[in-house]
Amino acid sequence: MKVQARAQYIRQSPYKVRRVLDLVRGLPVEEARRVLAFTNRRATDPVRKVLESAVANARHNHALDAGELFVVRAFADEGPTLKRMRPRARGRASRILKRTSHVTIVVGDRREEGEEG
Repeated sequence: MKVQARAQYIRQSPYKVRRVLDLVRGLPVEEARRVLAFTNRRATDPVRKVLESAVANARHNHALDAGELFVVRAFADEGPTLKRMRPRARGRASRILKRTSHVTIVVGDRREEGEEG
């Protein structure tokens, strides 16, 4: 059984969020919580919230044991980009791109098929 949770429009670039998701992908949920607790990155807060939401969905909606769950999939897609302008020299302007991301975490009661370990 696989259960997912998703957070949309996180105000951080997907590249930075993916660096945190790479740390927890494939881990048991308890170990993923420990890794996120000691990772010094701004993206750990939204990733931790999505992980806890996925575990709560699995416990409440499907009666799965939280101690047996693994992070099966974790990915960050690109959301809409906010376009802003910054004044530059000689009356010109340059564009600033403020990127957003959609974070999805899928937890399951066993590891993905075809994965060793």
